[in-house]
Amino acid sequence: MNSYIKQVLDDLKARYPWESEFLQAAEEVLESIAPVIEAEPKYKAQKILERIVEPERSIIFRVPWVDDKGEYHVNRGYRIQFNSAIGPYKGGVRFHPKVTLSTLKFLGFEQTFKNSLTGLPMGGGKGGSDFDPNGKSDNEIMRFCQSFMCELYRHVGADVDVPAGDIGVGGREVGYMFGQYKRLANEFTGVFTGKGLSFGGSLIRPEATGYGAIYFANEMMKEQKKSLEGKAIAVSGFGNVAWGACIKGSQLGAKVVTISGPDGYVYDPEGIGTEEKWDYLKEMLVIDRNKVETYVRKFPKAQFFAGKKPWVQKVDIAMPCAIQNELNGEDARTLIANGVSTVVEVSNMGCTPEAWKLFIEKGIPFAPGKAANAGGVATSGLEMSQNSMRLSWTAEEVDEKLHAIMRNIHKACVETASMYGFEGNYVVGANIAGFKKVADAMLAQGLV
Repeated sequence: MNSYIKQVLDDLKARYPWESEFLQAAEEVLESIAPVIEAEPKYKAQKILERIVEPERSIIFRVPWVDDKGEYHVNRGYRIQFNSAIGPYKGGVRFHPKVTLSTLKFLGFEQTFKNSLTGLPMGGGKGGSDFDPNGKSDNEIMRFCQSFMCELYRHVGADVDVPAGDIGVGGREVGYMFGQYKRLANEFTGVFTGKGLSFGGSLIRPEATGYGAIYFANEMMKEQKKSLEGKAIAVSGFGNVAWGACIKGSQLGAKVVTISGPDGYVYDPEGIGTEEKWDYLKEMLVIDRNKVETYVRKFPKAQFFAGKKPWVQKVDIAMPCAIQNELNGEDARTLIANGVSTVVEVSNMGCTPEAWKLFIEKGIPFAPGKAANAGGVATSGLEMSQNSMRLSWTAEEVDEKLHAIMRNIHKACVETASMYGFEGNYVVGANIAGFKKVADAMLAQGLV
């Protein structure tokens, strides 16, 4: 490892030894950008790495709320405003009981480079709370969201920080938070993305991350002189991301055969490729966010495997779409043994370092999340543009722009990796391409 990079990482580990997810993300990025650090000494001279690994601002606050029984609760709220070198902070809000400062710092750090790759003027940020929306009533969720925004509203704005949804935060939660922001700030601006269509939301936004990931996978297939047509795909999760991947994968001729949840995974040999099945995926989130077994009750030809992960199935393409570190070294070895040909990481840092390094070692094309899942934030950026212009584009217009952005991200990854002598390595290509734009903007703006 480059000695300068090692020193930066060692200092980071000494400062934040408990932030394992953030340290994992920082190590992946910094290790892979070594070629550009060695080729261009200006980054070391102006301490770009020391600056880029520290958030510009970390906001932590309490969120008191009252449940339907009149009992008081207190959760922790966060907003990590990581980097604004190329635009206002942009990144989702996550409501999940396992949310910590480390989780959000890793997500905000990744978001900085992901947003850079889209080519849109967006900085990196992330926020959330350890609140668990599962099992809560609409009124409880509304009261929590309103309390959350009572603090967050003073730190966000259309030209400052534009949050969106993430795990546990969908259109309902965004609507409640946007309404409270409008009430407190006394303004109607595009301060949130993922809004309802009736008040400034964009068509295609719910499906965008899954659509974008499939578009990226399609480009990877073309790069290998192959086609997506007829390929079997294993997908994890069953939320918006998996839903979008099932729809667009089917439309492009592939067959998505798995989805998963905290209780296990479903294998559907016929493929999750009909409107009835896509509609039921949305319904499942309302029934119980923690159970995927309900799919088998609705479609009995599918099989449910309790407590298992979908990576044991023999497929052509694996697409983790759920949460960080969901695909480990053992899973990677199983996929490799079963002949997987391509892996597209759709969840943020969905593969452990052991897993993605194994794929690269075996010559299996592997796309990191910051490239493959950028379709979601890209469409959020398109929603920001529509809000700024006070107009709405058609679904076809948004989809066309999303497709073009994903093609451009793929091209940037391939060309950048090749330029630095790492042909076919999407991790190096994505990290260097994302880093250079942010780092050069930081250089141009001085020591701020």
